[in-house]
Amino acid sequence: METFARRQALRLAARALEQRLNADTSDYVGPELLCPCGGVARYHGRHGKTFESVLGPLHLKRAYYDCGRCHHGFCPRDRALKLESFSLTPGVLRMTASAAALVSFEESGALLHELAGVEVSVKQVERAAEALGAEIAVDERQDVERMREVPPTMYLGLDGTGVPMRPQEVADRAGKQADGSAKTREAKLVTVWTAESRDREGKPVRDPGSISYSSAIESAATPDTSPHLSDFAARVQREASRRGFTEALCQVVLGDGATWIWNTATELFPQATQILDRFHAKEHLGEVGKVIYGDSPEGKVWIDARCEELDEGHLKSLVHALRSHIGQHKEARECIQYIWRNRRRMRYPQFEKQGFCTSTGVVESGCKIVVGTRLKRAGMHWTVKGANAIIALRCSKLSGRFQDFWERRSERKQVAA
Repeated sequence: METFARRQALRLAARALEQRLNADTSDYVGPELLCPCGGVARYHGRHGKTFESVLGPLHLKRAYYDCGRCHHGFCPRDRALKLESFSLTPGVLRMTASAAALVSFEESGALLHELAGVEVSVKQVERAAEALGAEIAVDERQDVERMREVPPTMYLGLDGTGVPMRPQEVADRAGKQADGSAKTREAKLVTVWTAESRDREGKPVRDPGSISYSSAIESAATPDTSPHLSDFAARVQREASRRGFTEALCQVVLGDGATWIWNTATELFPQATQILDRFHAKEHLGEVGKVIYGDSPEGKVWIDARCEELDEGHLKSLVHALRSHIGQHKEARECIQYIWRNRRRMRYPQFEKQGFCTSTGVVESGCKIVVGTRLKRAGMHWTVKGANAIIALRCSKLSGRFQDFWERRSERKQVAA
């Protein structure tokens, strides 16, 4: 009953607003109007269009001008009301973007109907969310103002995860399929956070609300002769500047064993302490143990012993235990190489004495939180453009920057009007 009464009240408010706007014909500014392209647009009567608002649908008639130079038609009132891009009012557009950042386009439409009583089609949700995400991606490159005060120690994590793509986006690309083809493109992620809090044992704990994310499907590689950063390295640099990472007294970079991660970290932050995420290292040891022993009790004992050696910094003992298996299992040999490459990043007892986090779950879970839960659901296949737009939208929401973006967007619209 309450929901019905509320919707009835909103409909009455919508009709009142609709009548008021339609009675106002001040958007007619004469038989001719200068078009943004520089040409002359001529008046062609009042055209009707339905817009979805937080009150419900609004059926508006607006003065319509058509430019003979660019052949583009427009309505001055749409620009004044910030309705020129979509059939959604700013309030509904914002709700649509917020829903699409969390769930699928189809679920977003159903959620908007159930919770707000507004009707936004699946296609409208997709168009609006991807267009707004694209705006956020542009804004992310332009707005690099430092967000907050810089604590003594800051952490920066790098990781990557595959995004399922449409066939045309992976044509002729090498991948991990049995035939060598690819079904995914890698979204690379930079995460920045702080851990000034301590648990009962005095170990650093991630500070609530301190995490920010930036991610896209883009390359971390660039020719050695190029004076420019790769697209992803530039993204990492922006996020580090935004968070004041290089201003911190202690700077720590965490990642898994991927070469591109440490190349990027060394290029941008040579002064930072590099730490191989301990969770990932143990996960890697667990996988090798299962290859050697399967799921047997003996295998669990072996894995626990190797993880204990890792925690205590006994890398020589760890390598010795692996060496006896290299004849039968290439995974053991590869693990030794992995440890050798990252030995300076695996000095966990020393890092703990310095008060550093060595594994918080932030690096491993970042890709799942930002990308996996939204873009890797059953049946989803993306274009690079569409995926990057939704990733940008999601990063903005998860990082607590969406409100700031929306305010900047509103200011730009007011200036343009």
